[in-house]
Amino acid sequence: MDLRCDRSLQPSRRQWVFQSTAAACAFAFAPTLSAAASEDGILRTAESIHHELTLNASATRIYNALTDSAQFQKMELLSAAMQSMDVKSHPATIQREPGGSFSLFGNYVVGRQLELLTDRRIVQAWRASSWSPGIYSIARFELEEHGSATKLIFDHTGFPIGDAEHLAAGWYANYWEPLRKFLA
Repeated sequence: MDLRCDRSLQPSRRQWVFQSTAAACAFAFAPTLSAAASEDGILRTAESIHHELTLNASATRIYNALTDSAQFQKMELLSAAMQSMDVKSHPATIQREPGGSFSLFGNYVVGRQLELLTDRRIVQAWRASSWSPGIYSIARFELEEHGSATKLIFDHTGFPIGDAEHLAAGWYANYWEPLRKFLA
């Protein structure tokens, strides 16, 4: 049988356009993907942020500062974000139940509460409004009380590659330094 003459075996125009586009995209992105992912499709490059700090306050005070809208708003007013974001006309809103939403720093940071263990752990789906729609990272705050102080262990993962330095500096300028001032 001559395949060139049998039209039922030839792709339609729509199929041809789709397949050609898919092939062109695969060719264009192949060097990027092959450098980043192995044959099993697992991406082996990632960035993360890990901070550990000791704060002279109880785990309860720290937990409340990070999960209560009014307290977080006071903390925001002490942050570097005050210089560039409209945190007064768009105050912090934080829902204190798993699945609840939050909006911080004049709606620049938004997300959902994934896990809340009172005075022990906060896990959030966290995103900057400048990121592409649907992109969320995971921010995890662990609180370990040691006498009158509390060790805060923080991990941030899943954010866009290339954002680590900016985000790490932002955590210090907009969370840790203002939190220390707020708790003093």
